[in-house]
Parts: sequence; C-alpha cells; structure tokens
Amino acid sequence: MPRIYRNVTVTQRTTPPSARPSPHIRIFHEKLPGYAPTSLISLPSVARELGVAHVLLKNEASRLGLPAFKILGASWASCRAVARHVGLPWDQDAVPPLSDLASVLKGSDINLTLFAATEGNHGRAVARVAQLLGIGCTIYVPRDMPDSTRNFIASEGAQIVEVNGDYDLAVRESYVAANAHEGGLLIQDTAFAGYEEISQWIVDGYSTLLREVDDQVAQMTGKRGPDLVVTPVGVGSLGQAVTTHYKQPDCSARTQVVTVEPDTASCLLRNLLNRPQANTPETTLRSHTIMAGLDCATVSSIAWPILRDGVDVALSVPDIAAHQAVESLLAEHLDIGPCGAAPLAALRRVSAETASELLKPDSVVVLLATEGTRDYPKPFDTTTTDPVQLTHILTQIDSSNPDLSEGAGAGETAIADFLCGWLAHHDFEVHRLEGTPGRPTIVGVARGSGGGRSLMLNGHVDTVTLTGYAGDPLSGELKDGAVHGRGAFDMKAGVAASLVAALRARNTHELRGDIILALVADEENLSIGTIELLAAGWRADAAVVSEPTEHGLMLSHKGFLWADVDILGKAGHGSRPDLCVDAIVKAGHFLVALEKYGQELIAGKVNDSPVHPKVGTGTVHAGIIKGGEELTSYPALCTVSIERRTVPGETPELVETQLRVLLDHLVTTVPDFRYVLHMRDSRAPYEIEEGHPFVHMFESHAQTVIGHKPTVISGTYWTDSALLAEKGIPTILFGVQGEGAHAAKEFATVRSIDQVTEILTKVAIDFCK
Repeated sequence: MPRIYRNVTVTQRTTPPSARPSPHIRIFHEKLPGYAPTSLISLPSVARELGVAHVLLKNEASRLGLPAFKILGASWASCRAVARHVGLPWDQDAVPPLSDLASVLKGSDINLTLFAATEGNHGRAVARVAQLLGIGCTIYVPRDMPDSTRNFIASEGAQIVEVNGDYDLAVRESYVAANAHEGGLLIQDTAFAGYEEISQWIVDGYSTLLREVDDQVAQMTGKRGPDLVVTPVGVGSLGQAVTTHYKQPDCSARTQVVTVEPDTASCLLRNLLNRPQANTPETTLRSHTIMAGLDCATVSSIAWPILRDGVDVALSVPDIAAHQAVESLLAEHLDIGPCGAAPLAALRRVSAETASELLKPDSVVVLLATEGTRDYPKPFDTTTTDPVQLTHILTQIDSSNPDLSEGAGAGETAIADFLCGWLAHHDFEVHRLEGTPGRPTIVGVARGSGGGRSLMLNGHVDTVTLTGYAGDPLSGELKDGAVHGRGAFDMKAGVAASLVAALRARNTHELRGDIILALVADEENLSIGTIELLAAGWRADAAVVSEPTEHGLMLSHKGFLWADVDILGKAGHGSRPDLCVDAIVKAGHFLVALEKYGQELIAGKVNDSPVHPKVGTGTVHAGIIKGGEELTSYPALCTVSIERRTVPGETPELVETQLRVLLDHLVTTVPDFRYVLHMRDSRAPYEIEEGHPFVHMFESHAQTVIGHKPTVISGTYWTDSALLAEKGIPTILFGVQGEGAHAAKEFATVRSIDQVTEILTKVAIDFCK
C-alpha cells in the first residue's frame, strides 16, 4: 500500500502568532442565520478498538443548512471580497454581519457575480452565500460530476458550467471567466500564483470550526486540545487551517496533525514523499474517487508550505476503506459521506502501522468529518492481491469496446479508474495515456534499483460487446472452479495475473530491472492503446502478452489488412441498359475472382506468398458489400470491403500488388469493368524464434509450474504482440485456460489463473534480477 509520510522535523510553529485568524471570524459566523456549533460526538467503540481514551468526531453533516463545513470559508471570504469590491470598510475587530452587506447591495445598482470551481460542497456554499447576498453566481464543475450534485448546486440559484475535464481545469476556466466578467469575483479555495488572498480568507473562515473543537474537547475531556487531529485533504485549505491552528508556538497542547487523501488523488502525500523540500508543489496524476471533495491533483500554493512544515503524518486510503468507514459510522447512527469518513479509515491505518508512535492509552483523537451523507456507487476493492478475486472484480466492470457495439460499449474509463486505484494503493508508479477521450490506457511501473533488464506485461482491458451473452455478462461469478463473464477469459484473467505477478515479484525480491504493466485500450478493434503506448516511448527488453492461449506458448500469429474495392458503374434509369453499367453485377466478377484468389492462397499457389511452417498460408474474404440506391436505377457504385490475413513474410505492399493484378486482369477481360482500390488499416504478423533466450527462460518456468513443457502454438488471429515485436521487443503470448472468447458464454479457470500468475512472477524475478 502507499507509504506513510512521517515528518520527523516538524516544529510547533508554522506561522507567527500575528497571522493567526481573528477570533472575530467566529463572531461573524455566529450572526449568520441558523448558526450553531456542530456537534463533537464520542465514539467509545472506536476508542476501545484502537486502545485510546477518546475518539471524537466533529460532525459537519449539517452546517448552516448545508451538508458540509465549506460555508464557513465561503461566507467569510465572499463577504470580505464583496465589501472590498464595493468600497465598504472591513474592520476585523468590528465585522459587520452578512445581512448588513446584503442590505447595502440591495439598495445599490452594483452588479456582482460570484464565481467558483467545485467538486460539490464548496460551490454549493458559494452559491448559498450569493443567494443570501442577493447577487449572481456561476459555478464551474468537472465533466464527471454526478447529476445529483449539480442539481443541489443549481438549487441554490447558481448557473452551472461544465468543463471538458477535471477539477483542476474547472479552476482554471472559472478564473478566466471571473476576470473577463464585469463585476466577477472568484471565490476559490485553491490558491495559485496570482490568486492567493481570497483563498487565505477562506482558510481563515475555517478557524471557527477549530475554535469550536477546542471548546468541546475541553468540556468533554478536560484537556486544552486534542492530542491528534485527522483531517481530509483535497487542495489542502482545511488542512492548512488545522495545521496553522495547532502548530502555533503558544499552543498549550502538542497536537499532532494527520492528513488523509484518496489513493487516486493524493497530491499532498506524493509531494511530501517525493519533493519534501520543494518550494512549490507539483501537479500529480489523479483518477476518479468516491471521495469527490478530495479529488484534486494540485495542492493550494498557500497551503503547501504550511502543510510541508507542519503536518506530522500524511497518508492515503482506498475508496473501499472510506466506504467501510461510512458503514461503521452508519452503525453509530451517523450519516457521514466518504470524504467525512476518510479520517476514520486513516485512523485505523495509523493504528495498524504507527500506533506506538502516535496513539497512547490516554490519547484524545479528533476526526474531522467534513460532509454529510450522499449517494455514490459502492467501490470495488483495490486492496486485493488474489488474482482470482481480482479477475472476479475486473469482470464485473463493463469495458466493452464502443467501436464494436455501435456506440453502446462502455469504453475503458471505468476499468482504467479501478486500475489506477489498484496500482496507486499498491504503490506503483502510475501513468495515464488518453489521446482518444474516453479510451484510456494505464501504465504501472515497479521501478528496479537500476542496471537490470525491463519486462513489459501487456494486456488489453477492453472486451467485445455484451450483447448476445447468455446470462449476466458482468457477474464475474465464481462457480465450478472458474470465473464467468464477458472478458473473464479474453483477457481480464491475464490482466489480473499480470498485476499480481508484478506485485509479488517487486515485493519479494530486490530487482534491478523495471516491471512495466501496460494495460491497454482497444485491442479488440484497432489497438489504439498499444499504439499510443509505443508512440509515447514505452519500451522494454522483453514482453509477455497474456492473451488466453490455454497454456500454449504462442510464438507466431497472422496479421491482417483491410481494403475497400470500389467497383464503378454508370447510373441511369432501370429501363435503359444501353446507357448504364450495373456496378453490382460487375462486382460479381470480382467476387468470383476473389474466391479463386483465396483458394490459391490456401493451396500455396500465389507467387511471393509463403507457406509458414506454423501459421500456414494467408487467407482472404469479403466482409461487407454495399451498393445501389433504389430498385429502379442502375447502381453507379458497389463497394466490396475485404480482409486479407497475412503470414510472416507478407507485407501490405505485396498484398496490394496481388490485388491490383487480380483487378487489372478483370479490367482487360470483363467489358466496362472499372475499379478504385483503397488500402486501409493493416497490422503485421508476429513471430519470435523458438530458440530465442527469452523463450527458453519462459518455457522453463512454465514447465516448472504446470508440470510439463508447454506446447508451442500459433494463432490465426491477431494480437498486440505484433506491435511490440515491430519495435524490436522480444514478445511471448501465454495465458489462461478456459473457454468462450467472443462467445455466448465465457470463463477462465481458477487453477489456471493461479498458475499463470505464478509463471509470470517467476519470469519477472528471473528476467529483472
């Protein structure tokens, strides 16, 4: 799992006392309609579980009528920004209530609009403040925001603008829009170069929550403050407020600050682990999480130095742990969302891994539960290291190829998000390639110490259509010693085996070489995933593609190319054959010639087309024929689309020459025969020599595991291995036993999944040592 960051040099001071937020901020909040301190709830069962005196949960499920704490920062910052914009004085020792500011605006002709970007709660809070002030509000949201969240924001009177990207893009676009809008004010909790003051005001606004905590801890425990505070971190604004509050030099209590983020959006943790002395944070890779309010890739610029110097421990948790924490709190009759439950998940991890350092029998722990309950899909378990269970999970995720399903396929986004979560949780280096929107390819890397050979484990994550599957194609059911469902055999079992093998190899041996997991999109159609992977420069000293070969060692397979042959006629009235040429009838001559050409290929009688000792000969067939507009007219065009399967030694140029010879012969022998040939996509055949050292190594390990020497086989179909081989990467195909690739029923056997995992593990250790 991801490493825990421990700051061994943390001091009790992050900012001078003069920078501490004014106590009058709390007075401002107390004047808001419906203000009351949120409750601090004791969780004695959790305290007993962890062996501490008190675990106390600050419940922000309802704050001033909203389901999160965010309005504390949004109200304070918005009112300060609006007051300054309209020229009203703002004395922090005599802060006017929001209602006074609203009255001034109502009696003027000032036109103001508040702007913000959000994953949900911050934008809703800004919209609520704009509504209370009687001014406009525009909220920018990421593309994947749930409709329910959008509707809540819109219900506060805000205009919603969706961006074609994530939260970070929404922040950038809202900043541009606010500056371009006359009377536009950006109220954003993410600070960046050129925009920091208002973000700081938002952070200051959160001080009310922390002053409430101190008062409540004193009342409940007699202590001046908690010993440990666990706070969620998105862009870091709340974490900044917490750290600033508890790391002042005059604090009587030595409070330790623990931050928690999602595994898939751990921008603070990654910067602390990789760049702990940096002056500015880097943007990190993020992918979807149920902890939507924490789904951020960039730490706020003003939060970073405070968190870098003041946080004691930083960690991340998987979605499944946050979900389990939600369920634990529900059992305590607390309706808390996954962002708010994440601190409990973090505390459990702290207890398991660092209890002796942080938790004592007399410790008072405060969890900042930052949001109330909300709908979210139950997450899959990214913590599993069992290849069979992982196959079960992957099979439940719809990744049907949209280009094979007339637009009905789900694409690879959901499975890519899961894989990012799995890789992040198991501390792999993660990269996401998405040159085609909605068709991501994921690369996970287990870095070696250096100087060793690199091994790529390549597997496609798309499947063919779910249509026509007999039963539930997404069940992933385990029965009769097999995992059932669309893609279980082709090839999610191979992907699962590759993931777990890479993990086991890395965790059990000090490897010098890298293990590269290439989890690619679109192999079932045009292989845009592996093409993008190679175009991005990913290479290895050898590769294994775990297509389902039934434990056969596949060392060669056919290639293919596609072509369209336009047979040209002459259109005209159906009653005037003297003036017309029927393109469809002329195409018949081509089809007869094509059949003969195919027979000669199979017989090995076509010049320059070899008979390969393993894959045999090339083949050809007509896949699609289109022609004609109506019954009463002669067709001017008939298009025959053909597929030509090729063997090693055949090239697209050779096949084009053969087709032109065939067509040109028809031009000379069939009256009025004319054509245009369009050569389309092609993929090369694949082959590796049986005597290659990598083949011998793989064969030896496979024999050890399955008890006999694997049979060398070849394929009539095509796989991504040919693309790897074209780049000079020695590649082997080897995968699980089962049945049903592209069929009505599909399964991969449990025993085989375990065996393939063991073989790949041994190969990775041996090759990368």
